[in-house]
Amino acid sequence: MALVRCIMEMGMGVDVHGRDYTNAAKRAVFDALHHSSLGFQRLIGKTADDMRVDITIGVPQPDAVDKDAVVATLPHGTGYCKVVSGGLEIPNEAGTDAMVIANAAVIVSFDDGK
Repeated sequence: MALVRCIMEMGMGVDVHGRDYTNAAKRAVFDALHHSSLGFQRLIGKTADDMRVDITIGVPQPDAVDKDAVVATLPHGTGYCKVVSGGLEIPNEAGTDAMVIANAAVIVSFDDGK
């Protein structure tokens, strides 16, 4: 199987209160997914469910993201998620809470049948 990268989209998601890294990551994936509407797969004899979707999330605390919950946001395809250091955490004035900003790169690939 040889995968061919067909599209890459970026997104940003924010959790304003509560330091919910998974919520910020899911919002970043939602943002990336809604930049595109894929219809070309029919031209190559594939369906949306044939997609491989590789998600990379950047947040300050990678271990705080539930990768399975992020993959579950995908409407089609088979998803894979990795989380790396990145994004931002902006504490409030009292230091008791923070805004978490996650970045997402979503890559859609198809098997070329080779």
